[in-house]
Amino acid sequence: MKLFLIRLALIACAFYFVFPMIPGVQFHGNFLHAIGVGLLFGFLGWVVESIAIALSALLTIGTLGMALLVLIPAWIVGFFLLPALVLRCVADVMPDSMSFSGWEPAIWGGLLMLVIGVVTGGGAQKRTRRQE
Repeated sequence: MKLFLIRLALIACAFYFVFPMIPGVQFHGNFLHAIGVGLLFGFLGWVVESIAIALSALLTIGTLGMALLVLIPAWIVGFFLLPALVLRCVADVMPDSMSFSGWEPAIWGGLLMLVIGVVTGGGAQKRTRRQE
């Protein structure tokens, strides 16, 4: 829970302080709006990631593994595009709070969100076993 709150605070700070410095990104609102946008970003990130994983699995199963020849390089090259796609979705859902002038500012913002996700562990939980 503490890691989630730290990650949410970092994402809200990025929306409130760093995103307005990126040319082509406009954020309108106070810090509470940034927290709300951060929560929406986390939820939509989970949805987009789940859809991407499901489509990859369907393509892999449907082509008996041959789609992996295309999917693996696409995931390696385009892993930073998913946060940019999520940011554009957030901007579409909340146009009064955030807007992008194109895909390039969204990609820069997505890279920032990717760094925050990597630094905070990306939601990976430590799993420990009890010694019995």
